[in-house]
Amino acid sequence: MLPRPVDGGRIGPGWARAARVGYPVIVRGLTSSLVAALGLVGGFALARSTGRREVGGALFAAAGAWSARQWHRSSGPAAALGLGTLYAAAMGGSHPLAKRIGAWPAVAAVTALTVGASQAVTRLVTRR
Repeated sequence: MLPRPVDGGRIGPGWARAARVGYPVIVRGLTSSLVAALGLVGGFALARSTGRREVGGALFAAAGAWSARQWHRSSGPAAALGLGTLYAAAMGGSHPLAKRIGAWPAVAAVTALTVGASQAVTRLVTRR
């Protein structure tokens, strides 16, 4: 038996499927926007803390692949291509922006832009 939301709201159709497949609870609640933010912020933080850019890049790539798959499932291939391009451009654009405003503010700015666009597209464009 699946738990019901406390506020009496509906559980989305993917929720029951995720429970049947056996995904941990944390995976069921993830949104593509949250994972994209994790890829950008977490990738930068990991690269900075370890001193190894490829480690942060691996997190960035894994989060981007997972988000692209979710964007494709929820909004179709055009939305996935556009948001995936924005995600990659945010990574590249954060570098010159960091020279102007600093590293963390640049990462925060491109993350906010990416998350906002992801939220807008996935709410406006639904796959039929």
